[in-house]
Amino acid sequence: MIPMRPDRLLADVSDDAVLGGRVRLKQPRRGHRVGHDAILLAAAVAAAPGEHIVDLGAGVGAAGLALAARLDGVAITLVEVDADLAALAAENARRNGVADRVRVIALDVSASARAYVAAGLKPATAAGVMMNPPFNDPRRHNVSSDPRRRLAHAAAPPLAVWVKSAARLLRPHGILTLIWRADGLPEVLSALAAGFGAVTLLPVHPRPDAAAIRILVRAEKGSRAPLAVLPGLCLNDATGKPTRATEAILRQGGSLPLAASRPGSEV
Repeated sequence: MIPMRPDRLLADVSDDAVLGGRVRLKQPRRGHRVGHDAILLAAAVAAAPGEHIVDLGAGVGAAGLALAARLDGVAITLVEVDADLAALAAENARRNGVADRVRVIALDVSASARAYVAAGLKPATAAGVMMNPPFNDPRRHNVSSDPRRRLAHAAAPPLAVWVKSAARLLRPHGILTLIWRADGLPEVLSALAAGFGAVTLLPVHPRPDAAAIRILVRAEKGSRAPLAVLPGLCLNDATGKPTRATEAILRQGGSLPLAASRPGSEV
């Protein structure tokens, strides 16, 4: 486990609002910045009061804190490899008044099961895992020279490693929710093939006449149910104006259809 350094928060940070001001985030001015992906991910997660959700690769905590703002009584653990970002995530949890149910662990997603247990994350205990993994393959895409932005966007470790860690944390029939680039769908399905079923996809389009740029994915551990594809979400209308559905999610804290039902809850 990587030690956190709360007394060494990054000096050059901005103070930003998401969810229409419902969540305030301190984040570095340079490197990876919180965008729509984190909020869309949070809107796709379902959980009941008393359940535990783990956010892998949490950064400064945007997705997990957006989920905490939407769902009362849910315990959330934010896992982030960068100790400085993890310290900011802990500060953000305190600033948003949810530190009593949102904790932060500085840990590499690819760490051993023993390291996870040492950090307080035992196998087969989480109701859900959410993640927005790095999805730019440096062999195919130009990556930033900024080390934090590069770490946030370059695909190392591979997606399969993230899914393996998620599967280990999830209880039987627990739910994995992730966001990924749309052209990487084969990689997602391959990573999920071994231990997950009931895979449900929600494509995200920038506008009605454009191909999907993201896919939101929900999968159930141990299920054998077939794949399903939901109607896509259009972020903007034909004129470039955010759609009503987008506004409801990004500004009002609404949820996506992926969060409407939980296949594991009926088992």
